[in-house]
Amino acid sequence: MQKNTWDDHYARRARDENWLARSVYKLQEIDRRFRIIRKGDRILDLGCYPGSWSQYALRTTAPQGHVAGIDLKKPERLSALKFQFIQADIFSIDIQTLQQNLGPRDVVLSDLAPQTTGAPATDTSRSLALSEQAFKIAEAVLVRSGRFVCKLFEGGEIKGFQASVAGRFERVRLFRPQATRKRSREVYLIGMGFTC
Repeated sequence: MQKNTWDDHYARRARDENWLARSVYKLQEIDRRFRIIRKGDRILDLGCYPGSWSQYALRTTAPQGHVAGIDLKKPERLSALKFQFIQADIFSIDIQTLQQNLGPRDVVLSDLAPQTTGAPATDTSRSLALSEQAFKIAEAVLVRSGRFVCKLFEGGEIKGFQASVAGRFERVRLFRPQATRKRSREVYLIGMGFTC
Protein backbone atom coordinates (compact mmCIF):
# COMPACT_ATOMS: atom_id res chain seq x y z
CA MET A 1 0.00 0.00 0.00
CA GLN A 2 1.34 3.42 -1.00
CA LYS A 3 1.78 5.97 1.78
CA ASN A 4 -0.33 9.17 1.52
CA THR A 5 2.34 11.89 1.52
CA TRP A 6 -0.31 14.56 2.19
CA ASP A 7 -1.36 12.89 5.46
CA ASP A 8 1.36 14.25 7.70
CA HIS A 9 1.58 15.16 11.39
CA TYR A 10 -0.26 18.47 10.84
CA ALA A 11 -3.08 16.85 8.84
CA ARG A 12 -3.65 14.24 11.57
CA ARG A 13 -3.47 16.88 14.28
CA ALA A 14 -6.01 19.04 12.44
CA ARG A 15 -8.44 16.11 12.33
CA ASP A 16 -7.90 15.37 16.02
CA GLU A 17 -8.47 19.03 16.97
CA ASN A 18 -11.49 19.47 14.65
CA TRP A 19 -9.92 22.00 12.31
CA LEU A 20 -11.08 21.97 8.69
CA ALA A 21 -7.54 21.79 7.24
CA ARG A 22 -3.90 21.56 8.28
CA SER A 23 -3.29 25.09 6.93
CA VAL A 24 -4.74 26.44 10.19
CA TYR A 25 -1.37 25.87 11.86
CA LYS A 26 0.32 28.27 9.47
CA LEU A 27 -2.09 31.05 10.43
CA GLN A 28 -1.89 30.12 14.11
CA GLU A 29 1.90 30.42 14.05
CA ILE A 30 1.75 33.73 12.14
CA ASP A 31 -0.80 35.06 14.62
CA ARG A 32 1.18 34.01 17.68
CA ARG A 33 4.35 35.56 16.29
CA PHE A 34 2.91 38.83 14.94
CA ARG A 35 -0.40 39.21 16.85
CA ILE A 36 -2.46 39.72 13.69
CA ILE A 37 -5.96 38.77 14.90
CA ARG A 38 -7.57 40.27 18.00
CA LYS A 39 -10.87 39.93 19.83
CA GLY A 40 -13.65 41.81 18.07
CA ASP A 41 -11.77 42.17 14.76
CA ARG A 42 -13.56 42.26 11.43
CA ILE A 43 -11.72 39.90 9.09
CA LEU A 44 -11.77 39.36 5.33
CA ASP A 45 -10.47 35.90 4.33
CA LEU A 46 -9.58 35.68 0.61
CA GLY A 47 -9.43 32.13 -0.71
CA CYS A 48 -11.30 30.89 2.35
CA TYR A 49 -12.02 27.31 1.19
CA PRO A 50 -11.88 24.80 2.93
CA GLY A 51 -12.45 27.15 5.86
CA SER A 52 -9.76 26.56 8.49
CA TRP A 53 -8.45 30.15 8.41
CA SER A 54 -11.98 31.53 8.80
CA GLN A 55 -12.64 28.95 11.52
CA TYR A 56 -9.53 30.10 13.42
CA ALA A 57 -10.43 33.78 12.90
CA LEU A 58 -13.96 33.20 14.21
CA ARG A 59 -12.64 31.55 17.38
CA THR A 60 -9.99 34.21 17.94
CA THR A 61 -12.28 37.22 17.41
CA ALA A 62 -15.25 35.82 19.37
CA PRO A 63 -17.71 36.84 20.60
CA GLN A 64 -17.92 40.21 18.82
CA GLY A 65 -15.80 39.59 15.72
CA HIS A 66 -17.00 39.02 12.18
CA VAL A 67 -15.43 37.05 9.32
CA ALA A 68 -16.27 37.37 5.64
CA GLY A 69 -14.80 34.80 3.27
CA ILE A 70 -14.45 34.94 -0.49
CA ASP A 71 -13.76 31.93 -2.70
CA LEU A 72 -14.91 30.17 -5.84
CA LYS A 73 -15.92 27.20 -3.70
CA LYS A 74 -18.06 27.39 -0.56
CA PRO A 75 -16.59 25.94 2.65
CA GLU A 76 -19.58 23.63 3.21
CA ARG A 77 -18.39 22.43 6.62
CA LEU A 78 -18.11 25.94 8.04
CA SER A 79 -21.26 27.40 9.49
CA ALA A 80 -21.34 30.22 12.00
CA LEU A 81 -23.52 33.24 12.74
CA LYS A 82 -20.57 35.60 12.43
CA PHE A 83 -19.40 34.17 9.10
CA GLN A 84 -20.47 35.60 5.74
CA PHE A 85 -19.55 33.80 2.54
CA ILE A 86 -19.24 35.51 -0.84
CA GLN A 87 -18.85 33.21 -3.82
CA ALA A 88 -16.69 35.10 -6.31
CA ASP A 89 -13.52 35.23 -8.33
CA ILE A 90 -11.32 37.90 -6.77
CA PHE A 91 -10.27 39.10 -10.22
CA SER A 92 -13.86 39.88 -11.25
CA ILE A 93 -15.23 41.15 -7.95
CA ASP A 94 -16.16 44.85 -7.83
CA ILE A 95 -13.89 46.16 -5.07
CA GLN A 96 -15.92 49.33 -4.46
CA THR A 97 -19.13 47.31 -4.04
CA LEU A 98 -17.31 44.88 -1.76
CA GLN A 99 -16.09 47.81 0.34
CA GLN A 100 -19.61 49.23 0.63
CA ASN A 101 -21.21 45.86 1.48
CA LEU A 102 -18.63 44.68 4.02
CA GLY A 103 -17.60 47.93 5.61
CA PRO A 104 -14.08 48.45 6.97
CA ARG A 105 -11.96 45.46 7.98
CA ASP A 106 -9.25 45.19 10.63
CA VAL A 107 -7.48 42.30 8.91
CA VAL A 108 -7.27 40.92 5.38
CA LEU A 109 -6.00 37.34 5.07
CA SER A 110 -5.07 35.75 1.76
CA ASP A 111 -4.16 32.09 1.46
CA LEU A 112 -4.92 32.22 -2.27
CA ALA A 113 -2.96 29.81 -4.45
CA PRO A 114 -3.01 29.34 -8.21
CA GLN A 115 -3.60 26.09 -10.06
CA THR A 116 0.01 24.99 -10.29
CA THR A 117 1.60 23.84 -13.56
CA GLY A 118 4.91 22.55 -12.25
CA ALA A 119 6.71 25.31 -14.15
CA PRO A 120 8.23 27.48 -11.38
CA ALA A 121 8.22 30.75 -13.34
CA THR A 122 4.57 30.33 -14.39
CA ASP A 123 3.43 29.31 -10.91
CA THR A 124 5.30 32.20 -9.30
CA SER A 125 3.80 34.66 -11.77
CA ARG A 126 0.26 33.36 -11.13
CA SER A 127 0.80 33.49 -7.38
CA LEU A 128 2.05 37.07 -7.66
CA ALA A 129 -1.05 38.10 -9.66
CA LEU A 130 -3.28 36.71 -6.88
CA SER A 131 -1.20 38.50 -4.24
CA GLU A 132 -1.39 41.82 -6.10
CA GLN A 133 -5.18 41.53 -6.34
CA ALA A 134 -5.38 40.63 -2.65
CA PHE A 135 -3.33 43.74 -1.87
CA LYS A 136 -5.67 45.94 -3.97
CA ILE A 137 -8.62 44.59 -2.00
CA ALA A 138 -6.76 45.11 1.29
CA GLU A 139 -6.01 48.74 0.37
CA ALA A 140 -9.72 49.32 -0.23
CA VAL A 141 -11.12 47.74 2.93
CA LEU A 142 -8.49 48.00 5.68
CA VAL A 143 -8.85 50.46 8.54
CA ARG A 144 -5.90 52.58 9.60
CA SER A 145 -3.39 50.34 11.46
CA GLY A 146 -4.99 47.25 9.88
CA ARG A 147 -3.05 44.05 9.20
CA PHE A 148 -2.50 42.01 6.03
CA VAL A 149 -1.32 38.40 5.58
CA CYS A 150 -0.68 37.14 2.06
CA LYS A 151 0.71 33.87 0.67
CA LEU A 152 3.31 34.12 -2.12
CA PHE A 153 5.47 31.68 -4.03
CA GLU A 154 9.16 32.51 -3.68
CA GLY A 155 10.77 33.93 -6.79
CA GLY A 156 12.54 36.95 -8.20
CA GLU A 157 9.42 39.11 -8.59
CA ILE A 158 8.57 38.95 -4.89
CA LYS A 159 10.87 41.86 -3.94
CA GLY A 160 8.94 44.40 -6.03
CA PHE A 161 5.66 43.29 -4.47
CA GLN A 162 7.17 43.44 -0.99
CA ALA A 163 8.30 47.01 -1.69
CA SER A 164 4.79 48.01 -2.83
CA VAL A 165 3.25 46.60 0.35
CA ALA A 166 5.96 48.24 2.48
CA GLY A 167 4.89 51.60 1.05
CA ARG A 168 1.48 51.24 2.73
CA PHE A 169 2.36 49.54 6.04
CA GLU A 170 4.54 50.58 8.96
CA ARG A 171 6.20 47.15 9.09
CA VAL A 172 6.43 44.31 6.57
CA ARG A 173 7.92 40.86 7.16
CA LEU A 174 8.35 37.67 5.15
CA PHE A 175 7.74 34.51 7.17
CA ARG A 176 7.72 30.78 6.49
CA PRO A 177 5.65 28.88 9.09
CA GLN A 178 6.86 25.48 10.31
CA ALA A 179 3.64 23.85 9.05
CA THR A 180 4.60 24.71 5.46
CA ARG A 181 5.42 21.52 3.57
CA LYS A 182 9.16 21.07 3.04
CA ARG A 183 8.96 21.01 -0.78
CA SER A 184 6.67 24.04 -0.94
CA ARG A 185 7.94 27.40 -2.19
CA GLU A 186 5.28 29.33 -0.31
CA VAL A 187 6.10 32.14 2.06
CA TYR A 188 3.83 34.64 3.81
CA LEU A 189 4.11 38.39 3.60
CA ILE A 190 2.81 40.14 6.71
CA GLY A 191 1.93 43.84 6.72
CA MET A 192 1.30 45.54 10.06
CA GLY A 193 0.05 49.06 10.62
CA PHE A 194 -1.78 50.06 7.44
CA THR A 195 -1.20 53.76 6.81
CA CYS A 196 -4.26 54.46 4.57
